[in-house]
Amino acid sequence: MLSMASGNSYSNDLRNKSEVIDPPQNEDILDVGEHVNDAAQSAVKPNTTVTSSVRELLECPVCLNAMYPPIHQCSNGHTLCSGCRPRVHNRCPTCRHELGNIRCLALEKVAASLELPCKYQNFGCLGIFPYYSKLKHESQCPSRPYTCPYAGSECSVVGDIPFLVSHLKDDHKVDMHNGNTFNHRYVKSNPQEVENATWMLTVFSCFGQYFCLHFEAFQLGIAPVYVAFLRFMGDDNEAKNYSYSLEVGGNGRKMIWQGVPRSIRDSHRKARDSFDGLIIQRNMALFFSGGDRKELKLRVTGRIWKEQ
Repeated sequence: MLSMASGNSYSNDLRNKSEVIDPPQNEDILDVGEHVNDAAQSAVKPNTTVTSSVRELLECPVCLNAMYPPIHQCSNGHTLCSGCRPRVHNRCPTCRHELGNIRCLALEKVAASLELPCKYQNFGCLGIFPYYSKLKHESQCPSRPYTCPYAGSECSVVGDIPFLVSHLKDDHKVDMHNGNTFNHRYVKSNPQEVENATWMLTVFSCFGQYFCLHFEAFQLGIAPVYVAFLRFMGDDNEAKNYSYSLEVGGNGRKMIWQGVPRSIRDSHRKARDSFDGLIIQRNMALFFSGGDRKELKLRVTGRIWKEQ
């Protein structure tokens, strides 16, 4: 596993806490909102700078995520988030006392007065957000890191685009090409062994951006198919500025696909299973290969261009 240039400790923390828990959506939140507003107007000064000790108080001892209303506490004052309460069978994870139905309104009021930096500040986000809106921002933060687009293994590496490009080249030995056109050959000596077919990933650099070309075989029900599609290494709003075409053929026939690359914010599986790409049924793939059903030989050509 590679370490991020922006800091090892933060990268480890990010991988350990990648799961985001949304604030519970129930009637208790409305009730808390009234108390929170009262507190912000009276007892607690708004926009309080959070210290590490306060941040620790707002951390659930079970899941280690930030706590949101309703925050529960035992009779000894130990707190727990509502999402973890069913997991501890109504017993305090700290002192093992029964939890009961005690709300920690004081801590909820303190949280409402805080402003915190985005957790992706090491990736370039300089925003400061109220505690109760920080989670929503982070789920959409433009600076949040990307997941490695390599799909041949369960790779959990995250980072910005330059880091991931180096990671793909150095760790996954992915082919790198400059230019917006390509000629991709796929050969399989036994086309019946689709479940063992090797899939391929190539990274293209053009227009100052990076694109991932996926070409692979997979089972669609009981029938194997071959799919080729392009992903953009960036956000969806940028991906829409580009288009691409794919062409495969043989024996005087050809198939052409034209589309818009999917952002790598979408997982590889989501992009593949959406069939948003060039889909080649096995019989047609064998026909393109010569029709003798002995060897699969496909040549996929393509082009990437920027929309005006």
